[in-house]
Amino acid sequence: MEWWEISSTKEKTRLLIAEAEKKAALQHKEITATALFNQAKVLECFKTEKITEDCFHSNEGYGYHDDGRERLEKLFSRVFKGEDSIVRPHFVSGTHTIYTCLRGLLRPGDRLLSLSGMPYDTLCRAIIGPQKNREGKGRNKNFSSLGEWDITFAHVETTRALEENIDGELAVLLKKPTKVFFIQRSRGYNPSRQALTIAELARLTELVRSHNKDAIILVDNCYGEFVEKEEPLEAGADIIAGSLIKNPGGGLAPAGGYITGKEEYISLIGEAFSAPGLGKGLGAFIQNKRLYYQGLFMAPQLVGEALKGAVTIAAALEAAGYEVSPRYNEKRGDLVQSVRLHNQQELELFCRAVQQASPINAHFQPVAGATPGYGDPLYMAAGTFVQGSSSEFSADAPLREPYTLYLQGGLSYNHVILGLASLLDTIMDQD
Repeated sequence: MEWWEISSTKEKTRLLIAEAEKKAALQHKEITATALFNQAKVLECFKTEKITEDCFHSNEGYGYHDDGRERLEKLFSRVFKGEDSIVRPHFVSGTHTIYTCLRGLLRPGDRLLSLSGMPYDTLCRAIIGPQKNREGKGRNKNFSSLGEWDITFAHVETTRALEENIDGELAVLLKKPTKVFFIQRSRGYNPSRQALTIAELARLTELVRSHNKDAIILVDNCYGEFVEKEEPLEAGADIIAGSLIKNPGGGLAPAGGYITGKEEYISLIGEAFSAPGLGKGLGAFIQNKRLYYQGLFMAPQLVGEALKGAVTIAAALEAAGYEVSPRYNEKRGDLVQSVRLHNQQELELFCRAVQQASPINAHFQPVAGATPGYGDPLYMAAGTFVQGSSSEFSADAPLREPYTLYLQGGLSYNHVILGLASLLDTIMDQD
């Protein structure tokens, strides 16, 4: 019995997937090579740090002298080429992690400059306060955004605009009081953006430092970890941050975030994480510490599987007549695959198809609803073992035009292919 007989997949779907895999064979080979390189790197870091089973022991109370926590942070520092790290389950999301960085690094009168356009929806609200929704109505007026601390914000819409206008009016933004330069590696919910590669990040950091030698460059590394052989700190960034229920958690970490980079900046951020004078020396890592170690170890393999799945999805859906970004043979800076859909009904159908291919809550029907931090209703199709984990195969989309679905993750390539089959079957049913 073949897999399609178990899943009742249509013949045309099987042919589309077979052709997509054939078309993407070279990309799959390159992804496998990168995953092997990164797996060897992570393994060597584990061996160098002499990780033992004692590192997995629980810690309670204030969390003083938690050897397992401290060694996990040393491990992240070594893997991502940082001087110091904060790796904690206490971060509730990637947005919380990055906002903690900004609160630690910025002071009243400073300016924050985004070099990758407006940040992701939830972070944008944390920086400049609530935005109006589609009906023109604001939300949550009493916001503790950076703007209320007299920290100003500016953004450059695209990295190309920065490079082309560096000697014009934009050059002023590179000078004081600009203190922190923020780069979002992933596209977020912006269908016109591409995720940034390490080479592009390196050009940006070099450009900034040529005009502001005191610049602090912070990279939101969400969805980008282990996609390439190098990480943003190796491209000249000072601090990177991300979520542990994305790539570096390997599908095992149950919560949290990480921050890695220069020691002097980690020290400042540590005080924003806890309190001045306490820093990162506190914070009980109560349980599941093994999952964070094991998740990091599994992360290169997981990212490779998810990337191969994304490439196959791009090839198959493009052949089915959809506009996809990136295309199957384009250079990738993260593991997110976007698909432009025709209308809201199609968006609902695609989210339902992803949910039906999930191991958890497959019988549920996703509906667009209000989600903390977003101005538009949001679809989330994620039948995941860890709630909201986008290291697992999932999809989400804001309910706004142009209707664009964002697919990401996958604990295994096989699961991504079964999810793709569900999507293609939905297309055939529409036809």
